[in-house]
Amino acid sequence: MVLMSYILIVAEKPTAAKKIAESLAEGKFKVIKKNDVEYYYFERKGKPHIVAPAVGHLFNLSSINKKWFYPVFDYEWKPSYLVSKFSLFSKKYFEVLKELAPNASEVIIATDYDTEGEVIGYNILRFLLNRKDAKRMKFSTLTKEELIDSYENAMKTLDWGQLEAGLARHEIDWLWGINLTRALTLSLKNNGNRVFSILSTGRVQGPTLSLLVKREEEIENFKPKPYWQIFAFIKIGKAKYQAIYEEDKIWEKEKAQKVFSQSNKKVARVLKIKRRQYEQLPPPPFNTTDLQTESYNHFGFSPMQTMNLAESLYQRGIISYPRTSSQKLPSSIGLKSILQSLGKLPSYNKIVNKILSGNELHVVEGSKDDPAHPAIYPTKEVPNPNELTPQERKLYDLIVKRFLAAFGDPSIREAMHVVLDINGNKFILKGVKTVKEGWREFYYPYVADREILLPELREGEELEVEKVEILEKKTEPPARYTQASIIKEMEKRGLGTKATRSEILKTLYDRNYIIGKSIKVTSLGKAVVKILEQYSPKIISEELTRKLEEEMENVYNGKKKREEIVKEAKKLLEEILSDFKKVEEKIGKELSSAIMSSRNEKRILGKCPSCGGDLIIISYKGKAFVGCSNYPKCKTIYPLPRNARIEATGKVCEKCNTPIVRVFRKGKRAFSMCLDPNCPTKANWGENGNNKK
Repeated sequence: MVLMSYILIVAEKPTAAKKIAESLAEGKFKVIKKNDVEYYYFERKGKPHIVAPAVGHLFNLSSINKKWFYPVFDYEWKPSYLVSKFSLFSKKYFEVLKELAPNASEVIIATDYDTEGEVIGYNILRFLLNRKDAKRMKFSTLTKEELIDSYENAMKTLDWGQLEAGLARHEIDWLWGINLTRALTLSLKNNGNRVFSILSTGRVQGPTLSLLVKREEEIENFKPKPYWQIFAFIKIGKAKYQAIYEEDKIWEKEKAQKVFSQSNKKVARVLKIKRRQYEQLPPPPFNTTDLQTESYNHFGFSPMQTMNLAESLYQRGIISYPRTSSQKLPSSIGLKSILQSLGKLPSYNKIVNKILSGNELHVVEGSKDDPAHPAIYPTKEVPNPNELTPQERKLYDLIVKRFLAAFGDPSIREAMHVVLDINGNKFILKGVKTVKEGWREFYYPYVADREILLPELREGEELEVEKVEILEKKTEPPARYTQASIIKEMEKRGLGTKATRSEILKTLYDRNYIIGKSIKVTSLGKAVVKILEQYSPKIISEELTRKLEEEMENVYNGKKKREEIVKEAKKLLEEILSDFKKVEEKIGKELSSAIMSSRNEKRILGKCPSCGGDLIIISYKGKAFVGCSNYPKCKTIYPLPRNARIEATGKVCEKCNTPIVRVFRKGKRAFSMCLDPNCPTKANWGENGNNKK
């Protein structure tokens, strides 16, 4: 098919390109395939159009000088497939767009409307299509209605504020990342040590790791303090209720023992009953961070997994753009029509009917806003649930329920505070119940608050005390960050953006700086932070990172020029690297030692049940097994599964007292098992059975 000229629309991804063609075509559209790349021809208002996709960034920043040194400040934009072997797949998309360029009479950029999308579109525009500007489609969903509106009312130019901010972020993050990573890595290599490994840090990565290390130190340095709690178990009818002594924690043992002995009676008298009703407003619609947090809390999905699933739902056209700071839903998105469409799905029909039966639609909104996109919401193009993966179904249901909850009335809860007298000592019985469900009914089963229902009681009434218990406890250290709570903390502290935080977290895992769902910093992660803290503290400075974020926001708002803040960033980085060079040898020696310790740490699976030594993964003649560190005095050994990666869990089998490990095999589901092959827990194992510990 040869066309003399056409309007060329550039989409960010293949699925988006197809959606645009389906939506804008007046009649059928034609699929054209070249080098396994599909693009689409259609006519609209008698004019020929072609929609062609990119696959994200077709260009990336690259150092002009290929030698490994630092500082490096000379860089250029190059085709992604020339920058990284992992981007070779993008070459065919690059070539198709290049071939389509000469006959394009007009270009419309239809990449995602954010800083990344702006950079993707602009680089294609200037490097492949040889143009300085183009029309810009702006949309938050890939629905037919919005895509048509976005086309008909396309912006006359690119969003230059958004573009300049995006280019600034790319340049500064590239400069920070490549220089600091090279500085750390070369400190090892130039140290003359045989240990050589790529160590990375960056403008956001360093401060985030530092934040995690500070929490780790709080936990390690925590000194537990003993305290006592006294509980009375009250029998009312057939039910039992637990009351606690009015001082939640008693810090003196003698006082606790005295209260306990005085309260060891069979009767409690109701002294006072307080009831308090309060409203719980509906939660606002999801922004990116809230979605990542709820998804992790309810499903255990990592922030990165959540974003990948959300991106898939967005590309299908069934939710809005998932990278947004906003907690607001404008009426312009057609709230009523979305509700009517959702009502066609049996899972939501009852809730939607309740919402639509009211006099008017009122949606609760949060305080956070985003100039580019509204909060995340389901579109009126509802899916066939059978076409979604189980994980996609879970996330879609969460997004829909959160959207529906925002239309609900406030929930009314009643707290009941009962003061009991047991031989002169006061005990507190607490209850809470829902008087009016309101939005809670719409957000089920994602409502966290539980009900504690108490029976009707009267002041002066005497109740049976079944028993009284005294428990000695110790104060606990602060909880480790989870993947959800660290993302929220990063947002609170201005570290990274809604689009980059999950990637930063993934990098910290990939570098073996952190492990576990309840995040623990490895000895390597701690060492990197402590060494930088001592020799180059600006690399892990939150304040510095926040300042750069504010500067990029100033570029977005037109208050500063990109060139100005990039120049400032280079000057600052030059100072940091100059100081680093002076202590490079010391840093290299300490990092080498930390890497060796980290490798040894990963080999230890737990304690030997025979002698208390360390059980270590040992490789011998291509085979791996577990042996004791006290060999040859202790000859305890255990086999390991072949072709598997083994991780310690910190747990011990109750039956055989050997460590429980996690086994990972390519293409198979991970499972847990203890080390002893003769353990009773493995009695019913088949050849491929998994231990469910």
